[in-house]
Amino acid sequence: MSDVCPDTVGEGIKSSWPELVGRRGEEAKEIIERENTKVTARIISENAIVLTVVICDNVYVRVNDHGIVTRTPSVG
Repeated sequence: MSDVCPDTVGEGIKSSWPELVGRRGEEAKEIIERENTKVTARIISENAIVLTVVICDNVYVRVNDHGIVTRTPSVG
């Protein structure tokens, strides 16, 4: 991903948050945006269908019906 998104991913810039699986979506959003100020975290349903287009300043935070993160959020 660093080749595709050099401005938001790369050495010293966090691009993946596996430790947030199981946390509340709002909490995950805050952590992501604090740890990588070049991205915007967007909370979406774990069942949402999204286009497979890389958007370098976007991080999807997939949550279940209880607002809990179900997949590792990552840039793009």
